[in-house]
Amino acid sequence: MRKYVLGIDQSTQGTKALLFDESGKLLCRSDLPHRQIVNDKGWVEHDLKEIYANTIQTVKDLVKKAGIDKSELAVLGISNQRETAACWNKETGEPVYNAIVWQCARGAAICEEIEKQGHATLIKDHTGLQLSPYFSAAKLAWIFQNVDGVKKLAQEGKIACGTIDSWLVYCLTGGNNFQTDYSNASRTQLFHIGTLSWDEEILNLFGIDRSCMAAVTDSDGDYGMTDFDGYLDQPIPIRGVLGDSHGALFGQGCLEKGMIKTTYGTGSSIMMNIGETPVFSDLGVVTSLAWSMGGKVNYVLEGNINYTGAVISWLKNDLKLIGSAGETEELAKKAHPQDRTYLVPAFSGLGAPYWDSKAAGIICGMTRTTGQAEVVRAALDCIVYQITDIIRLMSEASGVTIEELRVDGGPTKNGYLMQFQSDMLDIPVKIPDAEELSGIGAAYAAGLSAGIYDQSIFSRLKRTSYEPDMEEETRNSKYQGWKEAVQMVRSGH
Repeated sequence: MRKYVLGIDQSTQGTKALLFDESGKLLCRSDLPHRQIVNDKGWVEHDLKEIYANTIQTVKDLVKKAGIDKSELAVLGISNQRETAACWNKETGEPVYNAIVWQCARGAAICEEIEKQGHATLIKDHTGLQLSPYFSAAKLAWIFQNVDGVKKLAQEGKIACGTIDSWLVYCLTGGNNFQTDYSNASRTQLFHIGTLSWDEEILNLFGIDRSCMAAVTDSDGDYGMTDFDGYLDQPIPIRGVLGDSHGALFGQGCLEKGMIKTTYGTGSSIMMNIGETPVFSDLGVVTSLAWSMGGKVNYVLEGNINYTGAVISWLKNDLKLIGSAGETEELAKKAHPQDRTYLVPAFSGLGAPYWDSKAAGIICGMTRTTGQAEVVRAALDCIVYQITDIIRLMSEASGVTIEELRVDGGPTKNGYLMQFQSDMLDIPVKIPDAEELSGIGAAYAAGLSAGIYDQSIFSRLKRTSYEPDMEEETRNSKYQGWKEAVQMVRSGH
């Protein structure tokens, strides 16, 4: 009997089911979007029951589309959008409120109050994360403070709080398993990444009962059995759970200390495996858990940039300089080689490593040689410069020399962008021949755990490599120009 590995990638926009064969090759995918529930305050929510219904439906659609016998499915791995907070009644399985999405900042006042009380440093020291409404803790605290009856039910031990992975595991196992993995736990801002346990002190600060939190399990651990609400004749085990960025790091094969990946999207997530000992930095990158596999924890440094692919959307939709993202590569290559135009995309302030919320964006260094192609090239270049800032910072914080950068996401198709990234970092940039790295990571973790795959699975991905091809003097001059441009927009400078 053939053994297929099933992956579910539950992301912000929708849910994907992915089918992998015994060699780890992605054979087929099926996806469904879910509603983005946004109100006039800018609050963002998802319907938890819709997400679960879509999860079941995508699996049914996948089996039909792939033309396989459903009895050949062997094991399930799950990757999920991180920080999005779910809260439901353990006895009835009914959500007490919609999921509050990672993008939603409604918990800002809760964080401000905790900061006023002087607890921000403790939270950073214990969780590795800066106190922020971005993480799950303030979202769950908001539900406890604003949804009738939740506090009382929590005191009676009837409330479950978690991230989307724990909601799916709970539903898929018919309420038998209430579990999360270490990667997702570390992004809630409620988990002590040193003691590897829920932090009672921080739970109390946010007003959340310890009894509400899931059992924390190895990322390749046992999460129970599922038959997808009776769809399968025989249930299969759930043996891999990872937050999406962690799944991409694992799928990219960044298993050793010093290995690093960047996912290019609307924004960019840069994540570096720092091994079995945490490294803390005050320079604007956060410390989280990569995963726990086989009982062994790995830590990561992570930096997030808001405006990478979003800069290209701005060129297209607002400036009307391009008709599609695909035009940027050719235009950048046509730009005048000596032009020194810089774009600093501080559209909503500067993030890591500058942290200046009052900064505003700028285009500078223009001359008579500056035209459409030069501005487009400056937009691509600013993506590279921002990522270079973070990667240099991570190397400095960890004391590790980075040998190569593994990348994924739509913008990696842009040859100019990838070559310039390699040139600025002075290391090879490597692009895998597969997409869906988050889902691949969770499926590989499940397949390895079930004994279907071995470590050779990571050599299955073929990679295109961009090698550095720029004089050191040129590189230093260009990067210095970027630093000067950033200095111009910083408030108080």
